[in-house]
Amino acid sequence: MNKWLDDEGLEKDIVISSRVRLARNLECMKLPQQINEQDGQDVVEMVTQAVLKDDNYKTYNIKDLTEQQRTLFVEKHLISPDLLKKPNISSFLLKNDEKVTIMINEEDHIRIQALFSGLNLDESFRICNEVDDLIEETLDYSFDEKFGYITSCPTNAGTGLRASVMVHLPSLVLTGNINGILQAVTQLGLAVRGIYGEGTGSLGNIFQISNQITLGETEQEIISKLKGIVTQMIRRERQSRQLLLNSKRVSTEDKIYRSLGILQNARIISSKEAMNLLSDVRMGVAMEILEKIDINVLDNLIIDIQPANINSKYAEPLDINSRDIKRAEILRDKLKE
Repeated sequence: MNKWLDDEGLEKDIVISSRVRLARNLECMKLPQQINEQDGQDVVEMVTQAVLKDDNYKTYNIKDLTEQQRTLFVEKHLISPDLLKKPNISSFLLKNDEKVTIMINEEDHIRIQALFSGLNLDESFRICNEVDDLIEETLDYSFDEKFGYITSCPTNAGTGLRASVMVHLPSLVLTGNINGILQAVTQLGLAVRGIYGEGTGSLGNIFQISNQITLGETEQEIISKLKGIVTQMIRRERQSRQLLLNSKRVSTEDKIYRSLGILQNARIISSKEAMNLLSDVRMGVAMEILEKIDINVLDNLIIDIQPANINSKYAEPLDINSRDIKRAEILRDKLKE
């Protein structure tokens, strides 16, 4: 079970998760791209000591984790792939409920992340602010009166805030309206990425929508704009679902039941095929065509069928064929009823 998915969340039929991330750098240190290993370890020590005033966190050093463990945390969306690039100086603190991660020496000295189920940007931002204040009680951030928080990448300067919402939009894809929607979103200044963020493609009709502008807008303005645009996308997805029910109900139901049948009976299946089939089933649950499947089970399966998650259940790494067989077993077991 993935702890951060436990909450019901708002608009859960379409919105899988909400995430807010704050980028911060320490005034007393060079940026991560310029520091040596000793300085990097000093940053880890300073940030860790500042955070561990709250005893609800556990510390993980990237260099002490196996390749499989590292990938597992990425698949669970608890850390970014970029945190793995400098294992000798990178670490993270994870809160017990897995809703908060503090990444150290990623692109910036500190990346505070709050991750919640459903549409919950306001709570994500509130939690990030609390952690931000906790760290700033001890450490001074690099800040400029004109440019705001100084970050490694200029696109993060200002508030240092990136907010994103992971949405499931299968009906917009099926009706052929998705490209127009995503193009409109980008024209409004938002970024569209795949399930694991920048540089990744869309799997299972899941998209991440996030702000691109961090300078010249307040945190509340960024959150409000993103929430407003996502709310419009939710409305369009629901309209598309109703259109499918009204004009193509039999073929839509057939697609959903066929996908469920494959997942319940397949003996070997790739992650890509499984993600696409789970997308159909999730749509079927949201449209109340399938009534006995919990949407939370499906959202957990999206993570649990990824390669490192499957490998984590076995002492020895599995080859691709064996992993595809185990993936099919997991899906049959969870969806057998």
